[in-house]
Amino acid sequence: ATNVLQGIGMTVLQLPGGEIQPGMKTGLIDAAEFNNPSSDKNFGMQDVAKFYHLASFHQSQEMFEITFNKKKFNSLSKHHQDILRIAAEAANSDNYWKMTKRYADDLIKLQKESGVKVVVTPKDVLAAQMDSWDKVVAEFSAKDPLFKEVIDSQKRYAKVVMSYLLMNQPDYTIGFKKAFGEPTKITW
Repeated sequence: ATNVLQGIGMTVLQLPGGEIQPGMKTGLIDAAEFNNPSSDKNFGMQDVAKFYHLASFHQSQEMFEITFNKKKFNSLSKHHQDILRIAAEAANSDNYWKMTKRYADDLIKLQKESGVKVVVTPKDVLAAQMDSWDKVVAEFSAKDPLFKEVIDSQKRYAKVVMSYLLMNQPDYTIGFKKAFGEPTKITW
């Protein structure tokens, strides 16, 4: 994300978590990206920042992972390997829906209890991120054949899957607006 954000004109300073709030208070940094609404709330970011930006390409999704020692995993029977694979998939899915709800609840708390204003990243900024991403990908692909191989594989997958999803899934904003009004104007 650092290279992409620098490519759109940001100055990026990577700080340990414990130095982010003091950096915001002293003016060392103007903004910060920590993690998600729940982690940010627990970390106390609302004490140093009252604007919360959402919907950026640099972290549009989080994944839960379970890491195994490869040698130990390979020494297990196929049956036990399958159990661990299925358990890991189930845990990731379980984590996804629970965290999505928790993030939504904590974002509401940030707004209601701490006066945080949510801002959705504008489309022109998202387009600039993608332009910067293209440059970063070209640079890294030219230097690292494995990087290029992985990116090319991801693009093939995304072309197939996202073309389907974009054609198949309706614009949920339409349904939300009909039921609740403009998403960015909802107050809690």
